[in-house]
Amino acid sequence: MATIRNLAIGTLKILGADNIAKTTRAMRHEPERALAILGITNNPDTHGT
Repeated sequence: MATIRNLAIGTLKILGADNIAKTTRAMRHEPERALAILGITNNPDTHGT
């Protein structure tokens, strides 16, 4: 769990988040934002790859 937490914090810092606590609270209400930052989408793969 600590590794995942550190990955999330590091990613937010790289993206320029000044206040990590405020940013994570905002993402708690919109988890799709966090997934988009990591390049994960909820769209099905229509190309079969």
